[in-house]
Amino acid sequence: MSGEYPEFRLGSVLATSFTATLTERQGDSVERIPTPQRLADWLTVSGLAVDSCAPAQLERARELRESIHAAATATANGDPVPASARQVINDCSMQGRAAAILTEDGRRKWRLNSVEDALSVIAGDAIDILAGERDGRLALCASPTCRAAFFDTSQSRTRRWCEMNTCGNRQKKARFIANQRKNRNSERGQVKGSSSR
Repeated sequence: MSGEYPEFRLGSVLATSFTATLTERQGDSVERIPTPQRLADWLTVSGLAVDSCAPAQLERARELRESIHAAATATANGDPVPASARQVINDCSMQGRAAAILTEDGRRKWRLNSVEDALSVIAGDAIDILAGERDGRLALCASPTCRAAFFDTSQSRTRRWCEMNTCGNRQKKARFIANQRKNRNSERGQVKGSSSR
């Protein structure tokens, strides 16, 4: 993996981690899978390694990513999943022939022959989440520039940020700086008021 690209944001939920290959959706967006090889890199680090990826497969992957994001956003907002997003997710789920195998050390490993197989696993994960088959809730990052979809499995189900280390810290820092400015302006106003007496 090359240092010329932004790092991947990997979470514990496959489908929403996949949507995080495009970040800062409401600001200066950051594309984390700009090339077929970069998609293959993401699939590898996500346990879905494939031998190669063609440009058309990258386009299909991005179409799935955006469909999952649209469906997750609608679900988080309590709206119906758009029919076009549902269709892409279902099509990708049905087109693959991925097989889960149990390894010697008792873990699941995916046997994949193509990018389409990998996309079917991602689509299946999205379907589980969207259908409420997993314990948690879909939410949107509170950062006004991010708005990433994430799957909240916290005990209270009140998580606000897609990642505390990025969006959460950025918002905390912005609040801290705004409060410092406010305090400085308040102190200046008090000094002016006392010197005019």
